Amino acid sequence: MIPCTVTAEDLAVRLAGVRSRIEAAGGDPAAVTVLAVTKGFDASAVALAAGADLWDLGENYGQELVAKAPDAPPGVRWHFIGRLQRNKVRQLAPHVGLWQSVDRAALGAEIAARAPGAAVLVQVNVSGEEQKGGAAPDAVPALVADLQADGLDVQGLMAVGATGAPEASRPGFARVRALADALDLPIRSMGMSADLEVAVSEGATMVRIGTALFGPRHARGPLGN
Repeated sequence: MIPCTVTAEDLAVRLAGVRSRIEAAGGDPAAVTVLAVTKGFDASAVALAAGADLWDLGENYGQELVAKAPDAPPGVRWHFIGRLQRNKVRQLAPHVGLWQSVDRAALGAEIAARAPGAAVLVQVNVSGEEQKGGAAPDAVPALVADLQADGLDVQGLMAVGATGAPEASRPGFARVRALADALDLPIRSMGMSADLEVAVSEGATMVRIGTALFGPRHARGPLGN
């Protein structure tokens, strides 16, 4: 992890810019949650985000979330947004407020055992890129039913856009919106720093923003910002 060198003043300007982009894309900045992705940065980014009234924070890597959570300001709600192995659930369970990358029933069962009634999103693979994880769209209704049967609070769907130009993500995001509507799930977590306009125009209610807020950091995986 590296220190975050963005100042509070810089972050305020950047956050205003993100909200302006949401509005320009046809979204309501008050209704679209900006999930601040602090992966790759140390606890300085967590404090900075809280100071900007960003309380929903996302992490891709379990060891980073576990390291940052104990010293986070009261009120921070941690979202786990990375690919998740069942054997990592136990150490994450005391800290995670929303599990965004649930893509199989066995993982859901482990979360239900460690954190009964936990809030989760089902990750949908809309790009066909195996490395991004996610359940196939056609498998989502059955997976949602399985998770609900385990007592989990399924609040919505999450997706990572297709690799390439932002417009390449549009068909997948549209499918997520249609699936969420059909399943009566309110949250659609989709869109990152590069493609948030496409996501918002297709009905995102949450965008996962890292680089546009905190600047570049060491890249380790396909999810998150």
